[in-house]
Amino acid sequence: MSDLYVTRFIERLVEWGAASGLRIMIIITMAAIALTILMRAMERFQKMYEGALPTDAQAKRAKTLTFVIRDVARVVIHAVAGMMILSEVGVDLKPILAAAGLGGLAIGFGAQSLVKDVISGFFILLEDSIRVGDIVEIAGVGGVVEDVKLRTIVLRDVSGNVHIVPNGVIDKVKNMTKLYAFYLFNIGVAYREDVDDVMEVLREIAEDVRRDPAFADDILEPLDMLGVDEFADSAVIIKCRIKTQPSKQWRVGREMNRRIKKTFDAKGIEIPFPHHTIYWGEPKQGTPPPLYVAGLPQAQPTSN
Repeated sequence: MSDLYVTRFIERLVEWGAASGLRIMIIITMAAIALTILMRAMERFQKMYEGALPTDAQAKRAKTLTFVIRDVARVVIHAVAGMMILSEVGVDLKPILAAAGLGGLAIGFGAQSLVKDVISGFFILLEDSIRVGDIVEIAGVGGVVEDVKLRTIVLRDVSGNVHIVPNGVIDKVKNMTKLYAFYLFNIGVAYREDVDDVMEVLREIAEDVRRDPAFADDILEPLDMLGVDEFADSAVIIKCRIKTQPSKQWRVGREMNRRIKKTFDAKGIEIPFPHHTIYWGEPKQGTPPPLYVAGLPQAQPTSN
């Protein structure tokens, strides 16, 4: 009887090996081949962009995206191969898939902010909307981008403070140094000034700055004169702008403001400031008493 059982076991084992066992070996082999192709493709792609990308920040961004794609593809290959092998062994996958679905749902609820950060970070890297060295304003925080990670962005503000912003809270990005920049001027002059003459003076100042070797490389185009923009309470507002290299707009703008103030003073062009008229009121009984200002001689009363 024992020999009969052994013989039947061997026969069934051979039958299983000829059918399911062979298929399992094929599945394992195909998964190994797919993983090998994936790893070699990622290595070749990494070698391609390491020598082609001009900056370290772009190379780091491409490397991060490569690692993310590689890891996701590797998990998918292992998961598909594992389920196919379990199916060949005879394991019912329906309860496993149901439990995995419930577990994934629970994990998703518990770590939804982390998942949101990672997904948002992936698309930020993919779209190249933020780079290291950019000056941006995100989530109410402004500063220089020091690092772009899959989950967070690291900013340093003008005071030197470091801000770590999760990618999941970023709903709007203000990038002030993308490709080029403008410095916008709103210059107020007195109503008595000839605005055409003032605009010509502003063009001359801008050309002087462009000819200055210290600023020539920072300025991309001549001053763009937009014209008279507003009639304010005490000034006529002239709006203009100048196009500069990224992150150079503030340097150029400060120099322009300095030269505008000195030139206006030299040419007698008035930059007005708010004036206030004080009215003390008048009582019903007659003229109010005189107001004496400290430091000024007071009028002496006259005798009849």
